[in-house]
Amino acid sequence: MAKISSMLFSLTLLLTILTSHSLPTNPKLPKPNYHSTPKFTKIYAFGDSFTDTGNTHSTTGPYSFGYVSSPPYGTTFFHRSTNRYSDGRLIIDFLANSLHLPFLPPYLSRNSDFSHGVNFAVAGSTAIEHEFYVKHNITIDIVPVSIMTELGWFDEFLKEKKGAEDLEKTLFWVGEMGANDYGYSIMSPTLVPEQIRKLAMNNMNNFLEGLLKRGAKYIIVQGLPLTGCLPLALYLTPSSDRDALNCSSKVNKQSSAHNSFLLTKIQALRKAHPNAVISYADYSAAHRVVMQNPKKYGFTQLYKTCCGSGGGDLNFDLFATCGSPGVSTACSDPARYVNWDGVHLTEGMYRVVSDLFFRHGYMRPPFSVFLGRADEGN
Repeated sequence: MAKISSMLFSLTLLLTILTSHSLPTNPKLPKPNYHSTPKFTKIYAFGDSFTDTGNTHSTTGPYSFGYVSSPPYGTTFFHRSTNRYSDGRLIIDFLANSLHLPFLPPYLSRNSDFSHGVNFAVAGSTAIEHEFYVKHNITIDIVPVSIMTELGWFDEFLKEKKGAEDLEKTLFWVGEMGANDYGYSIMSPTLVPEQIRKLAMNNMNNFLEGLLKRGAKYIIVQGLPLTGCLPLALYLTPSSDRDALNCSSKVNKQSSAHNSFLLTKIQALRKAHPNAVISYADYSAAHRVVMQNPKKYGFTQLYKTCCGSGGGDLNFDLFATCGSPGVSTACSDPARYVNWDGVHLTEGMYRVVSDLFFRHGYMRPPFSVFLGRADEGN
């Protein structure tokens, strides 16, 4: 009985990691050319594992996904692990490319060149403070970093640099946040998604207000993707819990509610700060259009994990995830897969989503309008 309880506990804990335009197929997407000259000279990024470019290593990674420093992570583009949770570049990398800027160095790599920006994102981080989970006795394998921790790091960075410079030419990217919070909430019988959503939204609002008070003028806020379509969610939910996309209906509804509340917060902030430009990157809509038209975007595998084990429709074993002993190789053509390791996406998918964001109107206001406002401000 103890063994069964331990396995169920491990399954539950894994959820903490979670959380109509025509494009060419992803291997042949055009090179970014959104403008002939850069609008921004630097980027400051915040978020979790979908945005983290190296603040997390195998020794600090989330439960069961603590192998990010091992191959085959990074093999598609970098040909080595860069501690990104993918086979290659992330959306934040494609954003840097589009602005003709170098890839963002992680904040915890203190010897890096921060002249063009910093990435404060950490895998496993939450919207709600770590102390909240400690109070509810949810302490095992939880990364003690929240979005407010990252804001504190930003303050430390500004203090070291003796203030922010060129904020009129600085882009603030806020990657998706909150999926880990919903995963943590199932660890306690007293916590419900509605409570987590309220607390997470309050913190996200405070965080965005904090950026604006510190002088941020141009902010892009990313919503949650279709977390119910991730292999981990499909692995842990019953087959009866499926929506029209054949994804977990319950998990996708939870993400949808989160995104609706987030957009409401953003709209209120726009009214309170009319001189700032706050754009919403609709991750869920971009993810959905790919799931509905996979061949248009060059994908043949929607649910199967490229770097995983166990075979079957998902090729996912939560006790033998990507990079762990015995899982040192991945599928031969990651660009055809949506999912990389069961929770995170392939470079091919990130590239398509980036193109939808930056070239095809899946941001509100669109990226072109966002850049135009930046030009006017400069």
